[in-house]
Amino acid sequence: MPRKLRFVEELGLSPYDAGVLVAERDTAAYFETVAAGRDAKLAANWVTSELLGQLNRAGIALADSPVKAEALGGLLDLIVDKTISNNIAKDVLNDMFETGKDAVTIVDEKGLKQVSDTGALEAVVDQIMADNPDGVAEYRGGNQKLIGWFMGQIMKASQGKANPQMVNELLRKKLAG
Repeated sequence: MPRKLRFVEELGLSPYDAGVLVAERDTAAYFETVAAGRDAKLAANWVTSELLGQLNRAGIALADSPVKAEALGGLLDLIVDKTISNNIAKDVLNDMFETGKDAVTIVDEKGLKQVSDTGALEAVVDQIMADNPDGVAEYRGGNQKLIGWFMGQIMKASQGKANPQMVNELLRKKLAG
């Protein structure tokens, strides 16, 4: 079975993504290493959009990439296990690209682990709500769009480390109450 067809039928990729990945033999092989035992769509997105985009901007061929396939796979593992958010992962990829270090090392060195401790997140949510009583009243008065503003304030206060899903749940519960 041709590689493109296999990527579409077995891995569930779109024909477009599969086409981009099989356009060059090196790209297809790199992708297969990254995707091995991982979510193929996530791997395809990171290879085609993030990594190839960065290589293109830097004028570097995939074969000379400072981020090896195994290292990119390690970064994806940190996203999947919720150690880091997707946004932080993009910053980590930039650092990997510049330093050649692996994702775990960068996350540890820079203290980028996502905060998923309910108590710690609750404290930040409570503080932001206490600091913005007018916003809380306006939200409770029907301005549901303020949830985005509150999320932004909480993410800023946590330096982007708060687990967005947990913050969203906590915030909605507390604002409703």
